[in-house]
Amino acid sequence: MEQQEQVQQKQEQESYEAKDIQVLAGLSAVRKRPSMYIGDTSVKGLHHLVYEAVDNSIDEALAGFCNKISVIIHKDGFITVSDNGRGIPVDMHPKLNMPAVQVVMTRLHAGGKFDKKVYKVSGGLHGVGISVTNALSKDLIVEVKRNGKIYQQKYQCGKPATELKIIGETDIKDTGTTVKFLPDAQIFSSTEFSFDILSSRLRELAFLNKGIKITIEDEREDKRHDFQYEGGIISFVEHLNKNKNPLHKPIYFSKAKNGVQFECAFQYNDGYQENIFSFANTINTHEGGSHLIGFKTALTRVINNYIEKSKVKGAKVTSDDTREGITAVISVKVPEPQFEGQTKTKLGNSEVKGLVDSIVNDYVGSFLEENPHIAKVIVYKCINTAEAREAAQKARELTRRKGALNHGSLPGKLADCSEKDPAKCELYLVEGDSAGGSAKAGRNREFQAILPLRGKILNVEKARLNKIFENEEITTMVTAIGTSIGEEFDISKARYHKLIIMTDADVDGSHIRTLLLTFFYRHMQPLVEAGYVYIAQPPLYKVSKGRITRYAYNEEELKKLMKEIGRDGASLQRYKGLGEMNPQQLWETTMDVENRTILQVTVQDAIEADKMFTLLMGDEVEPRRKFIEMHAKEVINLDV
Repeated sequence: MEQQEQVQQKQEQESYEAKDIQVLAGLSAVRKRPSMYIGDTSVKGLHHLVYEAVDNSIDEALAGFCNKISVIIHKDGFITVSDNGRGIPVDMHPKLNMPAVQVVMTRLHAGGKFDKKVYKVSGGLHGVGISVTNALSKDLIVEVKRNGKIYQQKYQCGKPATELKIIGETDIKDTGTTVKFLPDAQIFSSTEFSFDILSSRLRELAFLNKGIKITIEDEREDKRHDFQYEGGIISFVEHLNKNKNPLHKPIYFSKAKNGVQFECAFQYNDGYQENIFSFANTINTHEGGSHLIGFKTALTRVINNYIEKSKVKGAKVTSDDTREGITAVISVKVPEPQFEGQTKTKLGNSEVKGLVDSIVNDYVGSFLEENPHIAKVIVYKCINTAEAREAAQKARELTRRKGALNHGSLPGKLADCSEKDPAKCELYLVEGDSAGGSAKAGRNREFQAILPLRGKILNVEKARLNKIFENEEITTMVTAIGTSIGEEFDISKARYHKLIIMTDADVDGSHIRTLLLTFFYRHMQPLVEAGYVYIAQPPLYKVSKGRITRYAYNEEELKKLMKEIGRDGASLQRYKGLGEMNPQQLWETTMDVENRTILQVTVQDAIEADKMFTLLMGDEVEPRRKFIEMHAKEVINLDV
């Protein structure tokens, strides 16, 4: 009887026709309020258009009908997403008297996702995906291979520009959907697609759907990536830990329960950073949710239970202690996911928490019992972390007693501003006392604060919190910013909403900037995510000719400037350090809001960011040497 039901279920799934497309609403509001559907109209929203199209292909893959997905960025601004799935139905919709593909492309909440016969699990749940991509595109062409024929329809700003027509024939087994579109420049602040941002998401999808081949090609720069991972999320964890020192082989388990599929792989390394990536229906839930809470709760309980049973002596282990040095990927596939917001960054299903908790509890509990050698490695890592945390608390208290972390008193070398509204305040973190002196004299005292930093701060990639609290430059900086760090971090207490790193344009300056960025990324990441961290761009050259004085910020600008004013009689000065500029010059070039250029630090790809900080600042020397050898020829200015 059960076998008969399964056969019937498979037949229902394979039947994907016009009658399977259910319609819940119409399309017009999308162009009026695009941010409601794609989050924003900046770079993030632009790439979301591609994700919506790719998610449809992934849903076909999850249903077992697609194993190849391709993305091509064209030179003319168009982008193409194609798959070898079943192809969107092309027959007439029984109620709307138009081809089903037109229904999918032009109606919100229209798709095969609402009826679980067609897709058991889906990322594009709301059915607004491809119709939103269509609505926000100046031009869109959809091609469907189905029933041995190739169908095509063109759209402009979400409206059909042509009827659906047959443009060719193909093999009956050759099926799939191709969507080619040009984002509307009137809606988006930029319509330039990033190969790296798209590659990051497609790599994630390839890890989460083992065996599927996903390719991305950039015709503008002749770049290409092919992603295919037979190991699935085990390969993902190995990729994340590539330049770290893993303490054991990845631990992997998966289980289906109450219609929810849960999959998890994790591995500890000897570092101090927690790296957990959570996904729901292949969508990266950056803000976590019920599945992540369930995993963390169960992991802490299991490790503490094992410590208690084994009578291992040491400090009491907390939830944070069990996650230091862990790299984990957790993935749930839920038939009825409840995401918080259309851009789906947090999973809200309360039942998933208990379910994940129970699976992790059972599996990891048994694994530790059956693998005492690995259990010992993990337990001692957690106990060492707990002891370091206690040492950090003592160091924090000691530092506070000395007054360095006392929120009531600001560091003596901080030249604060008079404005009290953090949203209007800027803090310049300046390399060296001499540049600090120029910056203090040249700044606008109303809203610009200056904190000179002496020497190089501690490399936090290789240090725990107790060592960090012993570093005077870091405690001074933390006190000035006001948010504290570690478990006491509170972004609402930030005294400045612009933290501007201002270092020399030489090797030492680059190193100090990298050390500061490592600190912000590892210990004050919410500041980076909120867009509070910036990098100042001081000029490299000063060109004088008669009464004319101009500045160039890079080699290209210098060439243009020399061409403009002429080389005859022009004197050129290359600034090696900020201290070479007088206060007026520093103000004009680097600090004046009207003239300066500052770069905002953002995290587009957390996986690549983590990998780069580990590579540049971690313990492993060999990968760093290879990186330097590979990029040595790209260096323009080298101090020897």
